[in-house]
Amino acid sequence: MGSNQKLLVKPVKTTRKLKLKDWDPDYDADKRKEDVESELAHFSGRMSELQYKLFAANSRSLVIILQGVDASGKDGTIRHVMGALNPQSCYVKSFKVPTEEDLSHDYLWRVHMAVPPKGQIAIFNRSHYEDVIEVRVRNLVPKNELTPRYRQINDFERYLSQNHVTILKFFLHISKDEQKKRIKERLMDPTKRWKISEGDLLVRKYWDKYMESYEQALSRCSTHWAPWYVIPANLKWFRNWA
Repeated sequence: MGSNQKLLVKPVKTTRKLKLKDWDPDYDADKRKEDVESELAHFSGRMSELQYKLFAANSRSLVIILQGVDASGKDGTIRHVMGALNPQSCYVKSFKVPTEEDLSHDYLWRVHMAVPPKGQIAIFNRSHYEDVIEVRVRNLVPKNELTPRYRQINDFERYLSQNHVTILKFFLHISKDEQKKRIKERLMDPTKRWKISEGDLLVRKYWDKYMESYEQALSRCSTHWAPWYVIPANLKWFRNWA
């Protein structure tokens, strides 16, 4: 995508924090929906071609991380964009509430276990970033334990990068009003009602704290070896194209 640099969270050495209010979730790069849909078919073909080359070379692997508040479109992105990939060398890993086994290890253990072997692609629906976002919002760990995690995550991702793992991280950015609309649609649609959880209501209640937690993670953990991209996601068709 030609405007991908506009969506990149530029790695900086300072502690200056990104402000999500400066990123427009309705941004559409002056595209039209009908034009984008024709381009998506071309992109899907190109993704399939690159996946085959990755598999054939068997020298690197790829991790795609999708983060965002509830109803931001993580499942939809996987279905509409990643659906073009061959499942023989691609899999989705969803990181839900940690199990007892997960909690008996360090917080990065379950993530490292899901890193794909060479030649394969893993799509993470949520990720280790829950351990600096969700735990921050809910005050699950003391601050003196939380703060070092940003550096630990950067070191972990650097280690993976140095061992032939490419990491791409995407934050699906929607507005509070858009989330409210989508949750209401889910409540009205019997086929989507199952997606509603207590977590959805928690995000509504602590929206500002979630945004602040994402700002911290995006600012501290966008690196040259594992950059973050903020994807405007109010418009689903543009989200898929971006």
